[in-house]
Amino acid sequence: MKTMQWLMTNQRIPTILAASAIATLVLMLLRPGVAHAVGVEQETSFVFNTLSFLIWGALVMWMCAGFTMLEAGSVRTKNAAMICMKNIGLYSIAGLAYYIIGYNLMYVDVGRDLNILGLNIGDLIGTFTLTYSSSAAEVALLEAEAGASAAGVLEDSTYAGMSDWFFQMVFVATTASIVSGALAERVKMWSFFIFTLSLSAFIYPLIGAWTWGGGWLSDLGFTDFAGSTIVHGTGGWAALAGLIVIGPRLGKFRRDGSARPTPPSNIISVTLGVFILWFGWLGFNGGSQLALGGATDAIWMSIVLVNTNLSAASGVLVALFTSRYILGRTDLFAVLNGAIAGLVSITAAPNFVDHYWAIIIGAVGGLVCTVGLRLLERVKIDDVVGAVPAHLFAGIWGTLAASITVGAQLHIQLLGVVVIGVTVFGIAWLVWKALDMTLSARVSRQVEELGQDAGELGMESYPEFVLMPEPDYDDDLEAEVSAKD
Repeated sequence: MKTMQWLMTNQRIPTILAASAIATLVLMLLRPGVAHAVGVEQETSFVFNTLSFLIWGALVMWMCAGFTMLEAGSVRTKNAAMICMKNIGLYSIAGLAYYIIGYNLMYVDVGRDLNILGLNIGDLIGTFTLTYSSSAAEVALLEAEAGASAAGVLEDSTYAGMSDWFFQMVFVATTASIVSGALAERVKMWSFFIFTLSLSAFIYPLIGAWTWGGGWLSDLGFTDFAGSTIVHGTGGWAALAGLIVIGPRLGKFRRDGSARPTPPSNIISVTLGVFILWFGWLGFNGGSQLALGGATDAIWMSIVLVNTNLSAASGVLVALFTSRYILGRTDLFAVLNGAIAGLVSITAAPNFVDHYWAIIIGAVGGLVCTVGLRLLERVKIDDVVGAVPAHLFAGIWGTLAASITVGAQLHIQLLGVVVIGVTVFGIAWLVWKALDMTLSARVSRQVEELGQDAGELGMESYPEFVLMPEPDYDDDLEAEVSAKD
């Protein structure tokens, strides 16, 4: 009643609304292009796709900060500055190497006819041309060349070329970061940087060409949405090869085979690092939709983010409940790795609508990682941050689980895991072995005991702290005392 009285006393408002409605209808009838502008929609889609690559890529780049915090908190304080140096260095090396040669090897002209000694290897690798840049149509538009227009750009692609390069590049840095944490506290800085160069310029692009680049594994139907195997498995296998060649830290294992506890120096830093990784992973998986040009893409991207979050949460809780029985204690470090394992597990196939599967996949991933932490101790492999269980073991599970959620062929998934594993581990082992025989992959015993901050960088992360000498363990394994003097 009050509403009717208000309208009666404000008669101009209904008149204005009616006039607006009539004007809108007339405009739509006379100018249908305004209501349904196909050309504008295409260019808008181009803009949103490009922005999607750039924004999600920036989130993935931020994962480098997460890895740095996680690793710096996991090592002893005498090695924290070296962790920071390695992470800023690997990101820079990966970016330059992927720009100069890596992207072309991974994506450009994969599948072409390339006969060498009677064999067509076009499905194995891209071109060996140097550097990558914007398309000719994009350059012509920017330089305002005669006849150049946005329509010419839109005919070639649905996104800006360099936005895709940026998004793909930050994945390479993630792969290298996995290796950094596993080998912390004893790998030589320059040896590590040389390995990072080989990983970014050749090993990772080779695996990428077989899969995302449209090579032979892609032709067979291998599925890996955002890289459980392509990114995390590759990093995990490369790390495992380095762990075997370089060996454990001094004092990590006793003669009876038991592992000496090496708790994180700053668990707060580790926890913050995991939260940053979790945040960045939303860009890692969400951006791997590779488009945001319409309602379908937006819906799928939302589903991917929800599944990613559910899987990580499930991995945390399973690691929390099982660590006491598997590791003998309720282990926060294992719980944090459970989050990473849940994230890695779902990365192969987060694009499904039955969300309860994300909880199951993350739960199994958290269990696999926790068991893996214990397994590595049993076989005397010293992985400082738990990178191999969290990235490699959980990545294998996630890749195989894609056959449950998105209908991938189990035998093809298994083939991809095995072939990629053998290839990456084999090449990485050869590179690490060559580095060890020439430059020496491991720091001297004196540097390891003093710490890489002072020994290699000539500085300390916490100069106000008193540097304590390394204990002289009498019950060490002879193998680990063989660190080079």
